[in-house]
Amino acid sequence: MIDNRLSRILQKISKYLSIFFLCFTLTIGCNSNQTQSPNSPTAIDNNRIAIGTTLKPRTLDPADSYELAGLNIIYNVGESLYTYKLGTTEIEPLLATAMPMISGDGKTYMIPLRPDVTFQDGTPFNAEAMAFSLKRFISNGGKPAFLLADVVDKIEATGEYELKVVLKQPFAAFPALLAFPGACAVSPQAYQIGAGEFNPNSLVGTGKYKLAEFSSDSISLDVNEDYWGEKPLNEGIDLQIYAGNSANLFNSFRTQAIDVAYQSLDPEQIANLLDGAAKNKWQVVEGSGTVVNYLVLNLNQEPLNKPEVRQAIASIIDRGLINQRVLQGQAEPLYSLVPTAFDVYQPALQTVYGDANVAKAKELLTQAGYSATNPAVVEIWHPSGSITRGIVAETLKAFVERELDGLLQFVPSSVESASFFGNLSKGVYPAALVDWYPDFLDPDNYIQPFLSCSKGSEATGCQEGASESRGSFYYSDRVNQLINQQRQTNESETRKEIFSQLQKTLAEDVPYIPLWQTKDYAFAQNNISGVIINPSQNFPFWTISRDQ
Repeated sequence: MIDNRLSRILQKISKYLSIFFLCFTLTIGCNSNQTQSPNSPTAIDNNRIAIGTTLKPRTLDPADSYELAGLNIIYNVGESLYTYKLGTTEIEPLLATAMPMISGDGKTYMIPLRPDVTFQDGTPFNAEAMAFSLKRFISNGGKPAFLLADVVDKIEATGEYELKVVLKQPFAAFPALLAFPGACAVSPQAYQIGAGEFNPNSLVGTGKYKLAEFSSDSISLDVNEDYWGEKPLNEGIDLQIYAGNSANLFNSFRTQAIDVAYQSLDPEQIANLLDGAAKNKWQVVEGSGTVVNYLVLNLNQEPLNKPEVRQAIASIIDRGLINQRVLQGQAEPLYSLVPTAFDVYQPALQTVYGDANVAKAKELLTQAGYSATNPAVVEIWHPSGSITRGIVAETLKAFVERELDGLLQFVPSSVESASFFGNLSKGVYPAALVDWYPDFLDPDNYIQPFLSCSKGSEATGCQEGASESRGSFYYSDRVNQLINQQRQTNESETRKEIFSQLQKTLAEDVPYIPLWQTKDYAFAQNNISGVIINPSQNFPFWTISRDQ
């Protein structure tokens, strides 16, 4: 049973959410009588699929798109050398015909390309066009340019359908970078290389769809009739954009104005739709997300400079309580910085600490010299705009007050987002609640950005590098070596073993405490089939069909 203090907090949370849900329900009722915008679907075309989203693309230029809204469209209209098997994190060839041949030093990648492919403007696809596309991605200086610019030294066509890429240093995760949707092939006739030379409102690739219309509140995709491979299972996509208005997305789905709703609905709306799906009113498709939510601990601040205190906090965390009471069961408890979608995932913190291990937490805090009269006090910071993280912080505070007899005190604090993220790397916060959206789908992108450090020592902590930017200031020469080793080997079993060691070290040293990973939800009408959610959050349109 939850004690009185924690119960009162959760009652306040429930009251707040109930009022919020009532407000948006009333808003829906009012909005339902409003006239639809000219671009809103008033009747669903039986040959096309209507999809609703709140995500509005900033740009459709692959060399500058770094947000999910634009990348989802690029994923369906363009094609990269490699992609992920649907619903998995397993890489497979797309415009390449095989996985790359890699030189002994791990730097040179020879990639065979698919012949008989044309761009949607009729331009032939070949190695020169692919080289042009990747060079443009780097040279034009868009938001995601660093993904390739940091690792690629040279790109050249060595045959009509053979591409050579030379890296600055070995990087085993490079094929995952080549699967990034923005690294797709674009027509050399439609684009230019040059700093800032972007085409935000057009898109010419080689994919199953071609861009028919792009406006402020809708996007239409037609089937690419000249596509080299298997055609989509529908005759086109009409994407309705409810920019930032999840209530309108929610209402449009419930009234069957759209076939599919995906990204992004509020937790109360998701709970309502899950209830409807349980009653067979519509379908729910659930995917294991790859967004990681965690607590970062600053090793340069007292009392977190003591490993026993960090280990005690890892012991006392009750992920089940957070998931059920705060997240409404719409998340998955996480015990590693690496999400469960990867085969290298190990629940290292669960193995060492379990959940809500009160006895272990008390023992560790006592060993560190703390008592009810001399408690370990830890401020937990979060962005003031994040209601969820604020509730998580308050829940953690109440839970340790109840369970630890005054040995540990959490003090929740908040600040606006710009200051929050700016202060992390400055070492301002003892602890902070943060989330991580991966740049590319490889375990390296969940380890290197958190644990590596280019300058520092065991005594001073990280003075320059990834762990400094994340706010932990963690330094380990052994961990740096392990990260470099996994980056330099292409042997999957060797990498798996190294990632196992890294996750065990994370559990021992505890610079971060993973809390939960997101669940992704899409909702579809009962006459719709083939909805798939990828771990990358890129949403394949071509698998969706309407039952006849």
